[in-house]
Amino acid sequence: FRANRPGVVRALESVRALSDALDRMNSEMKGDMDMNASDLATLRMLIIREQRGEMVSPHDVASHLRISTASTTKLLDRLETSGHLVRRPHPSDGRARVVVLTPKSRTEFFRHFGHHLSAMVAVAETFSDQQLKTITAFVDGVSDAISASD
Repeated sequence: FRANRPGVVRALESVRALSDALDRMNSEMKGDMDMNASDLATLRMLIIREQRGEMVSPHDVASHLRISTASTTKLLDRLETSGHLVRRPHPSDGRARVVVLTPKSRTEFFRHFGHHLSAMVAVAETFSDQQLKTITAFVDGVSDAISASD
């Protein structure tokens, strides 16, 4: 498949370059933190959901990673053993569990990711709010298109 408009081609080339840069960053973090891709994706998900004030269940992790409940249990056991998360009772449903980051995990994640985040913020700050709104709509649309085709 080939796009016809030069602007579309350039935008999709930028998406590919961003994807490559994120892959390199994630590979670096996996090595530094001695984790596999699923471990790191879980921590990233927990940090994002925590910042939104959302609770995360083991089922949410399984759905996000598209893995079985058995694989999710092993992953959460591994991250709990390494001190990166804890499982606690849900605050309003005593039968359910929630997955929570530990302070150690937060500190370690941001120690490895912080300089990348600072650099990304510096780039974003060079754009106007209206430009950022357009960029956000484009990136969200591409993310949704990729997720819908999985």
